[in-house]
Amino acid sequence: MRARMAIVRTGFQIEHREVILRDRPDHMLKISPKGTVPVMLLADGNVIEESLEIMEYVQSWKLNEEERGWINRNDNEFKFHLDRYKYPNRYENVDAVEHRDAASKYLLDLNVNLPKGNLSDAIFPFVRQFANHDRVWFDSQNWTRVHLWLSENLESEAFAKCMTKYPQWQPEQV
Repeated sequence: MRARMAIVRTGFQIEHREVILRDRPDHMLKISPKGTVPVMLLADGNVIEESLEIMEYVQSWKLNEEERGWINRNDNEFKFHLDRYKYPNRYENVDAVEHRDAASKYLLDLNVNLPKGNLSDAIFPFVRQFANHDRVWFDSQNWTRVHLWLSENLESEAFAKCMTKYPQWQPEQV
């Protein structure tokens, strides 16, 4: 989602290939053996396999120390607790509410220090997942700035474009 948001917001031209992970095309596995998405094959043959790196590439953007700090907290601290909150059955001895509360500390900090611009796209998809897991609880939290920021992102034209459903790409479409 964050790579797609960056692509949409910048107008970066790509050939979009929708992949269903349970039916990965051979072409994808050939250029990216790890078989995960997103994957961006560049004209020079180089491959970018990480969403944050795709964001940096399409935006010609390099993270400063503060941005890197927020993204590190998001991708490590927040996502760790988000996964255990959303999917407690995938882990041993997990209390979903405990992880929800731990993730909430990040959101409380985010509410005070809400980043702008490119960084927003890097963390928005994860906050959206968290909010959607228990929307009634999320909406009851006193995170005024986070609620407004999330709402603005959800109502944006870029998000609507990112949520467009595409048919699965087939090799004969090359």
